[in-house]
Amino acid sequence: MIQPLDTLIDQANTVILGKDRQIRLAVTCLLARGHLLIEDLPGVGKTTLAHVLAHLLHLDFQRIQFTSDLLPADITGVSIFHRDTGSFTFHPGPVFSQLILADEVNRATPKTQSALLEAMEEGQVTVEGQTRPLPQPFFVIATQNPDTQIGTFPLPESQLDRFLMRIEMGYPDHAAEHALLKGEDRRTVLGRLRPCVAVEQLLALQAQVPRVHTADPLVEYVQALLEYSRRSGHFRIGLSPRAGLALLRAAQAWAFLDGRDAVLPEDVQVLFPVVATHRLSLAGEHAAQPKAQQITRLLEEVAIP
Repeated sequence: MIQPLDTLIDQANTVILGKDRQIRLAVTCLLARGHLLIEDLPGVGKTTLAHVLAHLLHLDFQRIQFTSDLLPADITGVSIFHRDTGSFTFHPGPVFSQLILADEVNRATPKTQSALLEAMEEGQVTVEGQTRPLPQPFFVIATQNPDTQIGTFPLPESQLDRFLMRIEMGYPDHAAEHALLKGEDRRTVLGRLRPCVAVEQLLALQAQVPRVHTADPLVEYVQALLEYSRRSGHFRIGLSPRAGLALLRAAQAWAFLDGRDAVLPEDVQVLFPVVATHRLSLAGEHAAQPKAQQITRLLEEVAIP
């Protein structure tokens, strides 16, 4: 593993106990220049993960608490008229930061959720006819509560597709929870950590990820997964080419994090559920079955090259 990233993951594991896999997936998402959606119950460490990454990477950080009365201008910014000068001055919103925590994103209306679309896809924001670039790196971590909870608005497909990965934190295992209950407050532990990856270093690492080799048979394997999702009849809409590009980019970052210079089919299999699940909806009689079961079946049906 790359030494600075190894240190980052080790440090993060001292704050978020028993969640090494989720931390590695979050770092992989960041290396791939993607955005991360975390869906789970309140109180399992979703927000803490965002704080830990911002702290260890020394990124400019803003938390946006999404509520039903939040407006798009509260995110992107607004121009204010100054009577003395007779001119407008643009006041940037919190989206003009390197790491954004969109907390409980599905508690805001679809109109407000859409304020992030251009930012997440193009790294820029257009306000009042003027396009303004966002800082680099730009990384959105959004948390959402399960849609069975009161007061949530489902994220539309276009918004979900902007997230490279969707993960769940889950409850800690017995040993990790025991250490958590017995140990110090997590904010105290976080406060003792020191940044271990500079911004310039992170940008350099991100630039190396696309150089990780993807052989033609591996690309064909990804194509086969996409095609199966479209023709199997299990899903309402199959995976798009953009989903295939996201899967390849994530697999390159996963291999890079592991210190390898080529992607293996196993990398694709590991990442396929977190890249594809939020992009797929079950169709017809399959809608009553667990989605994870259908994703597993898809991976079993498509032969590895």
